[in-house]
Amino acid sequence: MGLLDEVVEIPRKTMALFFLIDTSGSMSGSNIGQVNDAMREVLPDLKEISDTNADAKIKVAVLSFASGCEWLTPVPEDLDKYKWTNLVAEGVTDLGEACLELDSKLDRNAFLQDAVGNYAPVIILISDGEPTDNFKAGIQKLRENKWFNSAIKIALGVEGADLSVLKEFTGSTETAIYLADKNMLKKLIRFVSVTSSKIGSKRTGPDAAKTRQEEVAAAIQEKMAELDAEDSVDEGW
Repeated sequence: MGLLDEVVEIPRKTMALFFLIDTSGSMSGSNIGQVNDAMREVLPDLKEISDTNADAKIKVAVLSFASGCEWLTPVPEDLDKYKWTNLVAEGVTDLGEACLELDSKLDRNAFLQDAVGNYAPVIILISDGEPTDNFKAGIQKLRENKWFNSAIKIALGVEGADLSVLKEFTGSTETAIYLADKNMLKKLIRFVSVTSSKIGSKRTGPDAAKTRQEEVAAAIQEKMAELDAEDSVDEGW
């Protein structure tokens, strides 16, 4: 057997992509429908990014929150195995509890225990309402978590979403997006999932957390300007 006859796969670090999805009653109807459609459609795109990435493999973790919160993924799932199950919307908006639950998993003894190592995660929050529990306590605990601080954080809000809460979660005005047109939700979920995964799973140098967040913010702002321009054309401006 020649030296080139056997290909040995080089171990890659893992980048966990977290989705925190509001499944409270106000998300019922088209909002939760767009979330379900977007998640089902974006998973193959994320798998392709992971499969062709020499630096990192991507795994997905999904936390739904309403009256309490629940992991749809007991551990971060490989994209070649994970199948989306439709979410149903009912209950209130316990975002504070979701923050505490996320904090408990952003740890090397929990969801970030890959033997080869982990890149800082990407965290995408999707919500249409205001927290009904103690959000301040939850976000304060998260801010003490080094993985959360180094993560790329994006928040998408529609309808009754509190923009100040979204900004507090991401720590960045540019990555806290309020969608005046809720029909854009599906398109934006796919865009931010793909864009942040590409940026978050590549090798970076010093001051990586700030650089990655800024790179994602710039891409989102460019996309929003593009969508605004499309709306203007559609309306005949």
